[in-house]
Amino acid sequence: MGSLEKEANWKDVLADAIPEKLAREIDIYETQLELKRQGKVDDKLFAETRLRRGVYGQRYDNGQRHDGMADKTLNFPGNGLTKGPETVWDAPGMQRIKIPFGGLTALQMEALADMAEEYSDGILHVTTRQDFQLHYVHIEDTPALARRLAAAGITTREACGNSVRNVTACPLAGVCKDESFDVSPYADACAQFMLGHPDAQDFGRKFKIAFSGCEQHACGLVNMHDLGFIARTRSEGDRQQRGFEMYVGGGLGTIPHEAKLFDEFVPEDEILPLAQAIARVFARMGEKKNRARARIKFLLAKLGMDEFRRLVLEERESLPADERWGGYVEGARAYTETALHPAAAAGGQAADEAFEAWAASNIYRQRQQGYAVATVTLPMGDLTSSQMRTLADLARRFCGDTVRTTVEQNMVFRWVSEAHLTELYQGLAAAGLADPGAGTIVDITACPGTDTCKLGIASSRGLARELGMRLAAEADRSDQAVRGLHIKISGCFNSCGQHHIADLGFYGVSRKAGGTTVPHFQVVLGGKWQDNGGAYGLAVGAVPSKRVPDLVSRLTSRFLAEHEKGESFQDWIARLGKMGLKKILAEFTAVPAYDEDSSLYSDWGDPREFTISDLGTGECAGEVVSQAEFDLQAAEREHFEAQVALEENQFERADDMAYSAMLEAARGLIRMQYPDLDHDPDAIISEFKTRFVDTELFFDKYAGSKFANYLMHRHTDEERSYSREKSFQLIEETALFIEAAHACHGRMLEQAAAPAAPTAPA
Repeated sequence: MGSLEKEANWKDVLADAIPEKLAREIDIYETQLELKRQGKVDDKLFAETRLRRGVYGQRYDNGQRHDGMADKTLNFPGNGLTKGPETVWDAPGMQRIKIPFGGLTALQMEALADMAEEYSDGILHVTTRQDFQLHYVHIEDTPALARRLAAAGITTREACGNSVRNVTACPLAGVCKDESFDVSPYADACAQFMLGHPDAQDFGRKFKIAFSGCEQHACGLVNMHDLGFIARTRSEGDRQQRGFEMYVGGGLGTIPHEAKLFDEFVPEDEILPLAQAIARVFARMGEKKNRARARIKFLLAKLGMDEFRRLVLEERESLPADERWGGYVEGARAYTETALHPAAAAGGQAADEAFEAWAASNIYRQRQQGYAVATVTLPMGDLTSSQMRTLADLARRFCGDTVRTTVEQNMVFRWVSEAHLTELYQGLAAAGLADPGAGTIVDITACPGTDTCKLGIASSRGLARELGMRLAAEADRSDQAVRGLHIKISGCFNSCGQHHIADLGFYGVSRKAGGTTVPHFQVVLGGKWQDNGGAYGLAVGAVPSKRVPDLVSRLTSRFLAEHEKGESFQDWIARLGKMGLKKILAEFTAVPAYDEDSSLYSDWGDPREFTISDLGTGECAGEVVSQAEFDLQAAEREHFEAQVALEENQFERADDMAYSAMLEAARGLIRMQYPDLDHDPDAIISEFKTRFVDTELFFDKYAGSKFANYLMHRHTDEERSYSREKSFQLIEETALFIEAAHACHGRMLEQAAAPAAPTAPA
């Protein structure tokens, strides 16, 4: 049966199961899809249209496809690539599916399993925003997929695009021992209220919201969100009033920003109108042209908190009353979650070693006596359709509709009677889902990276697999101080893997060695997972991808041997200092010539290798070093000195050194064309603008002018003030600028080595 015939049949079946409004939205999307097929919709417009339905393009260049598509170039509708007069439609993409606060029913789990099996490759991927993603989905199938999910109460609307993304919340909300109250219904109310809201349709970029029941744990990660809520209560006479500590302007991305306190206590009935008011201010005043500065964190930095707060409160006062505000709050107050079975203590079964290992890391005892939360560890967030159906069956047996996804790419079963934990474990083990280590160093978070993401530079998932295997083998030798560390990996600088808030964070970059591109990862240390993502780490240096596992072993073994009682990994890193870290990294940064060790010239999980023919002509690897490479090395040294200055609280010096590092990197590129350039900043900026900005030679394929703007903005800032936050931000920008300079240098070398175009005969 063809996809169109199948879709027609499903329309009839689902006609009465989908709310009229949702059905109409999907009908409109399907019409737009047909118009795009006919060439009657602009590429740029359709790109945002499909993104707002959760439909992404993806790449196919990792050499590992099993369906004959490994060599296809992606020509996804809306990306402007065409083959002949018509857009190519045969390359599948990715479908993202919203799961507000991660809440799932057994029926929804079965629907997701069916969708993965029928429209995808049979794999469901849990994201760091509690969503699901299906890869290799044909765009022609997305309306049918959306209808079938809608019939199960699931939407794909605004899962992507310049919109309010999935609203996340702590997966332990309602059962946590440390929470003020259950934030689940408030997160759900916010998600439903903002979905398709007319005041949230004109953003320059995405907008992310999170809820946390407490301040000390990481489950909500409020610190890294555009809008975040931490549950609070206060006494009013003889009763406790619910409310939230509200934060705005957080975010990771290329340059992380910590969220700022908007109000210490927002009453529960004010969170929706304030969210609406913030959306209106962001839509009206946020950046629209320069996407690199279009998140609300940049608007907040521009206005300052006092002015931003004044504008929002002024907007709030002018809002017409909306009956949904009170309705949603009343629903939240009445919300309860019911256990499937009575509470009962665990029985006296003989201890099983495998079960005990799993229970030690994957079981959380609820505040409700006799109940537990069981975490299903999903390596890199993946599970099969068959495994999802098994989970749905187990949910019906042991916990009912109280399953949730987590921001660590796992799933949890809540309200499991302790007496049933052994049976649940056995069911999970039979499905290959009983891996221990949830929340430990082996539970690694990784974005899709080069497997499917068009922005991926290095193989985040390949590295995660290798690290997971090595660390699992070493787990018995690690004490709790090491087991409790978090590793997070992104395939590029965009932080989809949340590398900034990990103990050990990595993001993909590339470097040239002997004229050949070698996959690397920038090492990010000092991040803090606890306290809602309480601190961001800094990039301390790039290491070849294949050397990262050895570096992790060195760092963890040093920490295990040297840390003092009660000393955290962040504190140990600070005590070691930038000079100490530099010495450790220096052991792992060198790239030998290809004929000495070819393994470093390929990435994890990718069978392809660079060959000798890929080496740049006219140079022997490791023998000839260009002046630009020396200049880039000098830039990295100054960037390191900026980090040392920041560590010593010398904020002005840190700022100046970071700026100087960017100038040095720019000067190195310029001197490839203009060798006599001196160190005058104005001259460097002028030449850089003319030769690399105006020509777009420096521009990254996906980041565009963003990295160049870091230098240009700093150079023109005549009223510079100095603080830890500003120095930290500039140092992060400098790291990205230098990486962009390395990439630009590599492109220039490739262009220089390319054979000249043949001259037409006279």
